[in-house]
Amino acid sequence: MLNQFSRTELLLGKSAMEKLANSRVAVFGIGGVGGYTVEALVRSGVGAIDIIDDDKVCLTNINRQIYATRKTVGKYKVDVAAERIAEINPNVAIHTYKTFYTPEQADQFDFAQYDYVVDAIDTVTGKIGLVMQAMASNTPIISSMGAGNKLDPTAFEVADIYETSVCPLAKVMRKELSRRGVKSLKVVYSKEKPLTPIDDIEISCKEHCICPPGTERKCTARRQVPGSNAFVPSVVGLIIAGEVIKDLIRS
Repeated sequence: MLNQFSRTELLLGKSAMEKLANSRVAVFGIGGVGGYTVEALVRSGVGAIDIIDDDKVCLTNINRQIYATRKTVGKYKVDVAAERIAEINPNVAIHTYKTFYTPEQADQFDFAQYDYVVDAIDTVTGKIGLVMQAMASNTPIISSMGAGNKLDPTAFEVADIYETSVCPLAKVMRKELSRRGVKSLKVVYSKEKPLTPIDDIEISCKEHCICPPGTERKCTARRQVPGSNAFVPSVVGLIIAGEVIKDLIRS
C-alpha cells in the first residue's frame, strides 16, 4: 500500500522497513549535527526515538540547526524537535529528556533498550561515558567528531576511531578510549584542519551573550566559541543517519 515511506521501500524493501519501524534509536545532542540525524532517521521510518538535550534554541543557532527558527528561539530543543517529529510521522514513539548528558546521568538511561545510540554531544567526558555505557550493553554506537571551525563538507568520512588523524577531538578520544581498553568505535570525522575563528568582540557570544533566559550552559563559559555554518554540521548528521539506517537493516 502506498504510504509516506514508499519511495524508501523501493530501495530497501519491505523487510528492511519493518526493521526500521521496530527500531529504537537514542540521539544524544540535537544541535547542528544531531538535529539532522534525527530528521533523517524519522523520515526513514525509524519507529521510536529518544532525544536528549538540555539546551534551548538561541538566535545564533539559526545558521545551522534544523530546529532553530525565529519562532522557536527560547524554546527547549527537544520540545521543538518532538513537535516536528510528530508532524512528519505521528506514529513515532518519542521520548524526550531535557538533560545535559554526563557520566553522572548514566542511571537515567537503560542502553539495553536501544537498537542504536548516536553521540552528537561536544564534551569529551560525555562522549566517553556514552561509549562505555553503549559497549557495556552491547548496543551499537556512532560518534561525531569535530565539526566546528570547518568549511569542507566533502572531507568527512566514516572510520574507526583508531584510523583517524588530524582532528583534535579524535586525538583526545583515541587516547582516552585506549586507556579504557576500548578496541573500536565507529566515528564520522574530517582530516580538514580546523580554522581559527575571527577574533571580533562585536560578534562574540563570550562578550555579548544572548542565550535565552534559563539556559544553564552559556557560551560565556567556553574557552572559545567555535565558528559554524549551515553545510558542515548538516552533512555530518546525515552521514551518521545513513550509517545507522544501514546497520539497523543489516542486523
